[in-house]
Amino acid sequence: MTWWEGVILGFLQGATEFLPVSSSGHLVMGQALLGLQLPGLGFEVALHLATLVSVLVVYRARISSLAVGVVKGDRPALRYAGLLLVASLPAAVAGIGFEQAFEALFDVPWVTGVALLLTGIILWTSQAALRREPSREPGLGDAALMGLAQAAAIVPGISRSGSTVVAGLWRGVDPQEAAAFSFLMSIPAIGGAAMLKLPDMVSDGAGSGSGVFVVGAIVACATGVLAIRTFVAMLRHRSFYRFAPYLWVVGTLFLLSTR
Repeated sequence: MTWWEGVILGFLQGATEFLPVSSSGHLVMGQALLGLQLPGLGFEVALHLATLVSVLVVYRARISSLAVGVVKGDRPALRYAGLLLVASLPAAVAGIGFEQAFEALFDVPWVTGVALLLTGIILWTSQAALRREPSREPGLGDAALMGLAQAAAIVPGISRSGSTVVAGLWRGVDPQEAAAFSFLMSIPAIGGAAMLKLPDMVSDGAGSGSGVFVVGAIVACATGVLAIRTFVAMLRHRSFYRFAPYLWVVGTLFLLSTR
């Protein structure tokens, strides 16, 4: 893999991981249409961990405050941490219990195409949800529903960030709070997925570092930070739905190309 390929893959991972367009869906399309492949598990794990760092960078103050509150036994902090745990359970159960079934979907291109169209519909409904002027923080029911949305996003083409945030919006959660909760609940999801791949990475001998890995990871992290801030800004300006037409176009074109 060349340096430029590492930069491009890092950029695509960082952008599509957090913008509501589905990183897994774009990977499937890249593999099917362009022959794009991540060069081994080592690079894949590096990119996932880099995007995890993006969340830690953007929400560092909130994460630090939450961690301190949990250590001190602060009830609001413990409650919020508990909600994050509840939200993380569905994806953990689905990812571990049905791993092979989900992996098989990556080999069925039409699933990705349909899922991209569905993600577009989900994002389009955010217009109505945002008109309701929600203003509260997530509760137990919100965490459970957003967790189920995160589990559904294991399907290639379903956006994790998009589906979880819209689920929160429809439940009446404040947009900024829905975004923050969505990205914070991505920490165990992304970190857990990366950790599960570490044994395979080591056994395959893909864990040897290289300059290209480092460059790709740095680009993925920097792009991820920009993507998160763009995501939040579009929520703030009620323009979140504008990703929907893009998903409908690429989803339709992908379905037509795989017929």
